[in-house]
Amino acid sequence: MTLLSRRRLLATLSLATAGFPLLGFSAVPVPEKGHKALLPPKLKAGDTVGLICPAGAAFSKETVLVTKESLEALGLKVKLGNHVFDRHGYLAGTDQARAEDVNAMFADKSVQGILAIHGGWGCARLLPLLDYKMIQKNPKALIGYSDITALLVAIYAKTGLVTFHGPVGAATWNQFTVDSFKQVLFEGGATTFQNPVERGDNLTVTNDRITTLTPGTARGRLVGGNLTVLTAIIGSAYLPDWKDKILFLEDTNENVYRVDRMLTQLKLAGVLDQVKGVVFGKCSDCGPGNGGYGSLTLEEVLEQHLQPLHVPAFSGAMIGHITHKFTVPVGAEAEIDATAGTIRLLQGAVV
Repeated sequence: MTLLSRRRLLATLSLATAGFPLLGFSAVPVPEKGHKALLPPKLKAGDTVGLICPAGAAFSKETVLVTKESLEALGLKVKLGNHVFDRHGYLAGTDQARAEDVNAMFADKSVQGILAIHGGWGCARLLPLLDYKMIQKNPKALIGYSDITALLVAIYAKTGLVTFHGPVGAATWNQFTVDSFKQVLFEGGATTFQNPVERGDNLTVTNDRITTLTPGTARGRLVGGNLTVLTAIIGSAYLPDWKDKILFLEDTNENVYRVDRMLTQLKLAGVLDQVKGVVFGKCSDCGPGNGGYGSLTLEEVLEQHLQPLHVPAFSGAMIGHITHKFTVPVGAEAEIDATAGTIRLLQGAVV
């Protein structure tokens, strides 16, 4: 066969196969621009929540027990995933086992919500193994933060299902966290997220302060989560269209230069130039590292990256690796006020 003949044959084969879809779960198309979000049913007393470990292992059975008792105190029943206590190095079992628990909980008609017990690392490894078509047909609330960001964002991107950046099972179930959890997932109203403004015996508020980076208000769908996890899957097929979104971010235990590097990556990938507003939550233990006083501060890095966008932006929201946290719906329509430091849902995130 001549070179010309080979080229003609390859071209013919390419045209002939172009119409065939790729096989596998991940072939579900990303919802089209303007796609109406798919809302999960709200939780109520008597509902069953499935507990899974899609990332780090459940090293402590007591932690799982505390999670179970905390949910039961909310009037919920609990069902453990088949592989909750599996171990595969630092992972909670093999990729196949952990993905099996995610898929099984969505498919299980007796389960109304799904809560991750731990973050850690490993959720991104599951993304090609999830049954997105089945998940789309069985909408239910998926809740977690940190490494769970990969699941939250990918499932929203692939199915349109609103997911929830909120506490994991091993989190502290204090009154602030529980109130936010219940407002969003039980009551389902158009919640407004606002930091506490308690002064104690001080002349002004000293804890959980809001810093306005660029004043103003903006509306769009909330999308985001852990900065490290998001940047780790940039360029993959598991992220949504960023145009006109409200980006929210958080992280922990990252030196300032690393935060700078990851925000630079979001800038170079075109993400920051598309969003309508930015909320940077908490970056716990994010100090200068070995740079010492020669380092840029976190405040300077945020100013350098976010102020040139000329969109409303603020930092300090109760989102992150903190004991008192908001439950923020990924994919819900919201309005942010960067001057007041608030996030207001335009409608409930559950039905």
